[in-house]
Amino acid sequence: MPTARPRVLVTETDELAAALATAERAWPEEKSRARLLTRLALLGSETLADHVPEGRTARRLTVLTESGYRYRGLFPKGYRESLRSEWPE
Repeated sequence: MPTARPRVLVTETDELAAALATAERAWPEEKSRARLLTRLALLGSETLADHVPEGRTARRLTVLTESGYRYRGLFPKGYRESLRSEWPE
């Protein structure tokens, strides 16, 4: 299929063949080995994103932001200031 995108040539090693066999069992509807390899690469990328510092930070910020909105309004207005007023100076 014609494309302007770069192509990648990969030699099927024993390890890659085993990974593709696992992918075939996981995604039996996928008949193309190239498509299976693409899905494996994308899944691997998602998994690795949590292992690189930038990915972890982005994920943590997302979770913190979402949880912050989830508990919004749980405490009455001025609650934090009220607690602080009880602390000794």
